[in-house]
Amino acid sequence: MATSSDCADNIVLIGFMGAGKSTVGRLLARQSGRHFLDVDTLIAAACGMPVAEIFEKEGEAAFRRMERQSAQWLAKCVRGSVVSTGGGMPLAVDTLRKIGTVVYLKLPFASVMKRIDARERARRPLFKDPENAEMLFKEREERYESQADIVVDADRPPEAVAEEIMRRLADGAVAGLPGGE
Repeated sequence: MATSSDCADNIVLIGFMGAGKSTVGRLLARQSGRHFLDVDTLIAAACGMPVAEIFEKEGEAAFRRMERQSAQWLAKCVRGSVVSTGGGMPLAVDTLRKIGTVVYLKLPFASVMKRIDARERARRPLFKDPENAEMLFKEREERYESQADIVVDADRPPEAVAEEIMRRLADGAVAGLPGGE
């Protein structure tokens, strides 16, 4: 569990595709004076190709390895940041709490479908088949819940989501943090 003496100054956002991790992450970074890091963007930059191309050329297993390596680097080297993970990272990495306080942006699948239009779905390797995406969503829900220190309803404007996260962090409403549950 993250504590105030190690990496609790990082906020790690998890959730399914379309939950708003990047949007909420940027808002949180701005509001809290932290840096914003998107793991998918970091991996794509390191590989010199978009995530969809990494999946196509290297495969999902290679991408998950890259996520685990990124998590190790984040836990060791990054402080004072908001970290947006890819939707599958909580499955590939058991140590997200070593990076910081983990916040699950929870969203019903119907809302995911409304947020991600057909063009955007085509760019997301695991979302090309909506039925498969819904099955992935159902498989991942329990893992997201078990990894989270805080669960937030993300089915509302991103500003409201960011505001709730900031309030809950300020209230210490996280097990293992000073003043927490």
